Amino acid sequence: MAEVSVTLDTTDVDKWVGKPIVFAEMWDPCNATDIRRWVQAMDYANPLHWDERFALGSRFGGIVAPQSFTVAMDYGHGCHPSCVGKIPGSHLIFAGEEWWFYGTPVRPGDKLFQERMFAGYKVADTAFAGPTMFADGDTVHRNQNGALIAKERATSIRYLVEEANKRKVYDKEKREPKEWTDAELAEIYRLRHQWIVSNREGISPRYADVKVGDSLPRRVIGPHSVVTFALECRAHRQNIWGTWRWNVPEGAIDPAKEDAGFASDMTYDHEARTIDPRHGDGLFHGPSSGHINNRKAEKVGMGGAYGYGSSMNAWHLDTVAYWAGHEGYIWHSKTQFRSPAFEGDVTYVDGTVIEKLDMSPHGVPVVRVETRMTTQDGATILKGTADVSLPL
Repeated sequence: MAEVSVTLDTTDVDKWVGKPIVFAEMWDPCNATDIRRWVQAMDYANPLHWDERFALGSRFGGIVAPQSFTVAMDYGHGCHPSCVGKIPGSHLIFAGEEWWFYGTPVRPGDKLFQERMFAGYKVADTAFAGPTMFADGDTVHRNQNGALIAKERATSIRYLVEEANKRKVYDKEKREPKEWTDAELAEIYRLRHQWIVSNREGISPRYADVKVGDSLPRRVIGPHSVVTFALECRAHRQNIWGTWRWNVPEGAIDPAKEDAGFASDMTYDHEARTIDPRHGDGLFHGPSSGHINNRKAEKVGMGGAYGYGSSMNAWHLDTVAYWAGHEGYIWHSKTQFRSPAFEGDVTYVDGTVIEKLDMSPHGVPVVRVETRMTTQDGATILKGTADVSLPL
């Protein structure tokens, strides 16, 4: 029997390319507790972001947000501008992020405003789901004073659920969560503590002293669980009840409110959320609910509870920033997600200095750091780079 050709219907997606989309805005400025909630969920124990006494004695004069927190000041975990238009029978996972930062930190009392655009897409064949869309969405972040904070390009993977379920790349039988022994957990906690104390004071290495080939202290995150995934979800301000509103300009249509072609139990009910806010908080309903619901995850080809791409990107940024210290600053970052962090796994984050640029596009000398995230089995789940300036 001849094989039936499988195709993606991108007709409804094409009309949004290059157009402003996703009009949503936070009601309130952020506060120090929002920042603390974020670093707690990301397991980023840098005292600059949660310890008031420590932060008051720092060069910042108080609590300041990590650069990774920018995504938590937005609607849609950063990836929403890359998911517009209806693809029947589809679902979405995050594929990577690219960030440009512009030197202005986010502090308690700041409110960010976003401009979002669907940049375009390409379709490629993947082992995971056959014909797969790699879609790009851009977000520009400015604060209440109009200062440019950051720009993000998010890439999402949109795929046919039926095809992913046929291929069983993340099949349930392959994804049984690991049971960790007491001795194994003790070693994980030892390594975690070792990383925390590696630069708790925030001392920045000098640019002249850093050498290509230098390694960053190894970091470990996990074991991941539905509890840690839920904490990560709740650390995004949009997932707290009532924190944001639609602000669609008169006469505009916002595709964020339209049917994306997801299964009915993976789609938000925006009318229902006006009465029961669970319908819009990302955990119990909607396309993200498979992260902590095994049965839903299995239905969309993920084989079990799995973590958030936005968290993986934050782990990358935070790891580099911790090494770079209080005088360091990340100007550009790019990550590619190879696989999610699954329930029961741990994530090891390793970094290496791969280049020094005395003259960089950012106007200052930078060190380029390459990061790699691996599981306890050695599988690579993320590769990334970051350009970071250091004191001379």
